[in-house]
Amino acid sequence: MVSPDRLLAFAALSLVIVVVPGPSVLFVVGRALSRGRRAALTTVAGNTLGAYLLVVAVALGVGSVVERSAVVFTALKLAGAAYLVHLGVRA
Repeated sequence: MVSPDRLLAFAALSLVIVVVPGPSVLFVVGRALSRGRRAALTTVAGNTLGAYLLVVAVALGVGSVVERSAVVFTALKLAGAAYLVHLGVRA
């Protein structure tokens, strides 16, 4: 049985995690304020599609391959960093 103090701590931490918006929510709000409702809804659709693709990739075993191979993990990190640099230069 879980003690009441641990249950209360879990509930409090869960509330904080649920209430604090994440980067995706902040990005959507920023797009809505700067570009309007249509851009915000497009951003939501893009975030959702990206999340689904990530779930499918993990379900197909890509996560295990990346976890076990340092070379694949490093290549993935470098590709992500290059993409972020590309986005920064475009912006």
